[in-house]
This record gives sequence, structure tokens and C-alpha cells, in this order.
Amino acid sequence: MASGPRGALPALRAIAALLFLNVALSFNTWWPTPWVKPDARLAPELVALWLVLLVAVKVAGEVSRRLVAVLAAVYVLLVVGRYADVTAPALFGRPLNLYSDGRQIPRFLAVVSQHHAPWELGLVALAALFGLWALYRLLRLAIGTVGRDLAPRALRSRAALALTALAAALVVANAAGVKETWPIVARPVAPTYLRQAELLVTAFSPRLLAARLPPSPPFRSDLGALGGRDVKILFLESYGATVFDDPGFRNALAPSRAALERGIAAGGRQVVSAFVRSPTFGGASDLAHLGLLSGLDLGDPLRHDLLLTTRRPTLLTLFRARGYETYGFYPALSWEWPERAFYGFDHFLDGPGLGYRGPHFGLWWIPDQYAIARFDELNPIGPDSPPRLLFFPTITTHIPFRPVPPYQPDWARLLTADPFDAAETARALADEIDWLDLPPAYARSIEYTYTWLAGYLARPPPRDDVVILVGDHQPASSVSGEGAPWDVPVHVIASDDVLLERLRDAGFATGLEPRRPGLGAMHDLTRVLLDAFDSDGPAPPTSPRIPQGLRLADPRGGDETSEEVVRGVGS
Repeated sequence: MASGPRGALPALRAIAALLFLNVALSFNTWWPTPWVKPDARLAPELVALWLVLLVAVKVAGEVSRRLVAVLAAVYVLLVVGRYADVTAPALFGRPLNLYSDGRQIPRFLAVVSQHHAPWELGLVALAALFGLWALYRLLRLAIGTVGRDLAPRALRSRAALALTALAAALVVANAAGVKETWPIVARPVAPTYLRQAELLVTAFSPRLLAARLPPSPPFRSDLGALGGRDVKILFLESYGATVFDDPGFRNALAPSRAALERGIAAGGRQVVSAFVRSPTFGGASDLAHLGLLSGLDLGDPLRHDLLLTTRRPTLLTLFRARGYETYGFYPALSWEWPERAFYGFDHFLDGPGLGYRGPHFGLWWIPDQYAIARFDELNPIGPDSPPRLLFFPTITTHIPFRPVPPYQPDWARLLTADPFDAAETARALADEIDWLDLPPAYARSIEYTYTWLAGYLARPPPRDDVVILVGDHQPASSVSGEGAPWDVPVHVIASDDVLLERLRDAGFATGLEPRRPGLGAMHDLTRVLLDAFDSDGPAPPTSPRIPQGLRLADPRGGDETSEEVVRGVGS
């Protein structure tokens, strides 16, 4: 009698270890947080592990310590992959992309860590390493227990072998796309690594990358309808359709949106609005920026990275050829940005170049209101100044959306070393970052943006201009919700009735309220704007007019040299 319980105890421990191994690869996100919760579905990789253990015991009579160590190391990678696979879409609304995000994550970590002491960062690094080591030890113990105490018993049990065959059949059916298995079998992790490997191989193969890049559009506009007006393109960070689609955001932002409309009117301008579909969601803003400038669909991040290796024409190329000076204004950048070589701005200004002396607000510490005021101070417009194209990605509305700087109605004081009242600064800085409560902070950051834009646009510009406000992407789905569309608002603000009427004909609505259906994708907006900026308006689709020297892109994805693109366009 005594041998029964003693014999059963190792089996019970092994079953508990098997369940732990399953949960380690079947957990799901605890939306909208970075935490996870257990899931009872069957993990496909656990079935594969179980089969490996059975084969090892059948062939060698036991599972060796070396095999257990190797399997535990592989399992750690799978657990990390599972975490990234389930949390990235929940937090950012899109899967992790090892190629593009791999370069952004170190920069983001550098920004996040800039206000922490080295010893604090060291402790965090040690804690992370200890966590991975502890996870490895737990997994090694669990795999060893299953291999020693359960696999030999299973080989002697017809019921266990039948359950094994059933589990394997379910995994195979799941891999074949049988939807009925989805409530029973968790999404496998291995394909995530295979997809990332494919991305990396493709990214570093010029032949494969060339096949992925579509031809550039014909930049045919002569920009005559602009009449030499300045054009300011402001990409508003995380400004998504959720500010209109979500009733809570819509109502909370109604007063500041109305104030913005009044500010636009006070500056002698009108506004028309529409929706466009961004090529990205929750991050990777460069895809939206370059999608508009290049007129290419950059929904595939590989296209973006390939484009940077070419000399394809962009809006910057065309505007420069038409006599405009181009300004790249990136206050968020405090590191070297080699990609700007592709853009070819005539003038480039980043965060350190602004000389901001005020209080630091959160991770992205230079307020947008200060940034635009300082840009205008550093780049005054004289009577002989050529028309300019300003490209300005804002930053204050970047996740985590707090603390929100105060609005300073005294724009002159904004440029001093004491831009805000002490009480206002203290209240703003007291609003500490809370990653688990992002929506209220998001609403306040958009309200701040509407407010400073209202103040800025109410001030008479040095000369007539066209201001384009466009969202780069929706905020992370922890703010916008699950299943939110990838739409973003675009507002064009101008005093020219003819230009605005052309935009209305193209699908824009009068006022700050966009309407659906939208204009299409971000790269479709490029065509709409260039048609509106052309002297003759939209050209008949059957006979596009291409300026001399501006060639259509090679359909095979070949380069055009900058000299060939520019030659003759401005004549």
C-alpha cells in the first residue's frame, strides 16, 4: 500500500510540470497592460517537446542532461517570443518587426533611461538577466521532471499514447488552418521566429529587396496653384481617428477642437479635413512620414528600408526643384539620424539645436509649442526669403502622453529660460507616467496640441502659407481599443478658396470634422495634394503630364539620380 502513493507522487509532480510548460507557451495578454494571464489552450510547441522526450526515452532509455539543457534554452526563446507575440499587438496594435523595431528599441530605451542613475540602470539589467536565468532554471527543472518521471510511464500506457496522438492531430489541424481548433490550440510561437528570419534575410538581400519596392509615382505637379506660398507639413504624433470615433475622446476634446477652429478663423484661414489610412499603427512613424513624401505604399516596413537605399524622388525633390527651400525639423531627435541623408533636407534641425532651457516634461521633454516658436525665431522670413517647405513631426503626444506641458499664451516668454509659472510646472510634473492608465493622458495631450495650434494659427504668419496637419498613426490599442481602424485625420488650413475647393472636390469636408469614406491610403494623399497644387488642377488620368527631366520610376525598382530628377523640373 505504501508504494502506491510514493509511486504516484513523482507522476503528479511531472503532470504539474507538464501543465507549467504548457502555460509558459499558451499565456495571453492581460489587455491593455504589459502583464499576461494563463490560458488553458494546448501549446503546439509543448506537443513537439513531449514527442522529443518520448523519442529520447524510447531510443536511449532516458533523457540526457545535455538534451534537457538544450531544450530548456530553446524553450526560453519560445517563451520570450510568445510574450512579444501577444503583448506587441495589444500595446501597439501591430506585430513586432525585428528589422525596424530592432533599431528603434535601443533608441527608445535610451530615451526612457535618460533620467535614471547608472546604478539604477545596472540594477534593472541585472534583474532582467536574473529573470531569464531563473526562467531557464525553472524550465530545465520542469523538462527534466517530465522526461524522467512521465515520459517512461506514457510509453507503457495505451491511454497516454492515444492522448498524445490526439494532441498531435489537433496541432497539425491547427497548423492547416482548421478554425475549429482555435479554441483548443494556442497560436504557435515558432512561425513568429520564422517570419522574423525571413524579414531579416530579405532585408539584407539587394535582389530580394529590389523585387519588393514598387515604382515611384509621377511627380507631375508644377505647384503653380500654391503661388509661392510656404507649405508646412506637421505630422501630429499618435493623432488617430480615435479622437473622432471614440465618443469619450470626441466629447472631451470638443471644446479644444472648437477653440482650434476659432484660432484658424482668427488667422484669416479656413480648414478642410479628411481621413487617410496610415501604413502603420501605434508606432514606426517613419513609415507614415516617408509614405507621404514618397507617394509609395509603405505598409510593408521592408519597402521603407529599401527606399532609403535608393535615390527615388520625393515631395522634397519636387519642391526643391520648384524653388523651395526644404526644412526638416525633428525636435524629438537627440541622437544621430543617418537616414536623413535620403531625405536631403536643405536645412535640418533636431532637439539639441533648439537650445531649450525650460523644464523637462517626461521622456520627450521639449514641448511642441516651444519647438515651433523656436523654429520661427531661428529661421526668420525676410523679404527675399525663398518659399519654404517645412516638415515637422511633433512629439508631445507620443506615448506615454504625460506629463503634458502647460500652454503658454505669452509666446515671447515661451522662448526665455523661465517659460512657465512655477505652479503650472509643478502641477504638470506631478502627473507621473502611468503605463496602465493611458487614455486620460492621451486625451490631455491631444487637448494641449489643439490649444497650442489654435494659438499658433491665430497669429498672423509673416506671409501666406498652407498648413497640413496629419496624424502619423493611431495611438496604441491600449488607447484606441481592439480592432481600431488604421485611419488618421488630415486637415489642410489655407486662405485660398480655389485650393480648398479643389480639396473638397477630392473628398475633403469643410471644417475640422473628417468624414468617411476616407481618401484612401497615406500615399494616395500625396497624389491628391499634388493635383490640388498644380496650376491646372487634377490632370486627366489618360494623359498625365510629367515635367521635363522627371522620369517615371523604373518598374523594376531601379534608382533615379537626384541630378536627373531635378534637371529641368524647376525651369
